[in-house]
Amino acid sequence: MRDAADLALLGIATTLAALPVVTAGAAIATASAAAHDRCASGDLPAPGTTLRRFLRAIVPGLGATVVLVLVFLVVALDLRAVSSGTVPGGAPMMVALVAAAGAVLGFVGLTVVEVGRRSGQGWLASVRAAVVAGLARPALVLASAGVGLVSVLLALFVPLTAPLALGYALFALHVVAARLAPDPA
Repeated sequence: MRDAADLALLGIATTLAALPVVTAGAAIATASAAAHDRCASGDLPAPGTTLRRFLRAIVPGLGATVVLVLVFLVVALDLRAVSSGTVPGGAPMMVALVAAAGAVLGFVGLTVVEVGRRSGQGWLASVRAAVVAGLARPALVLASAGVGLVSVLLALFVPLTAPLALGYALFALHVVAARLAPDPA
C-alpha cells in the first residue's frame, strides 16, 4: 500500500507543480529524479532535496517544455494535414506519422528517465543518452512508448486518474529502463 501511496503522491505533486506550465519541465525532471530514487533506494527523497532539485530545474526545464510543445504541435499539424487530405498520402502516410509519433513518445520517455538519473539536471545530455540507448536497443523505445501510451489512454478515458497515472508512468519508465538498459553509473 505504501508503494501505491508514494507513486500517487508523486503524480499529484508533479501535476500541481506543472500547472503554471512554465514549471512543467522542472516538475517532470524533479519527479523523474524522485522516481529514480524510489527505484534505487525504495524511498522518495526528502522534501528539501526535492525542493532544491525543483528550483535548480526551472530554467532548464522551461527550455525542455518549449521544445516538447513545439514537437507536439508539429506532430499534431502533420496528423491533421494528412487526415484532412491537405497533404497527399492517405492511410500509408498516416501510419508512418503515427509510427514516428510513437518513436518520439518513446524517446521522450527515455529522455525523462535519463534526466531522473541525473538528479533532474542535464536535459541535453539526457537527450543524447536517450538517443544512444534507444538506437542500441529499439525494444527500449517501444517499451517506453508503450508506457506513455497506456498512461495517456488511462488519463483520457478516466480523467480523474491523470495525476495518479503520471506518478505510475514515471515509475514504470524507470523500471522498464532499468530492466532493458541499466544505468551505466
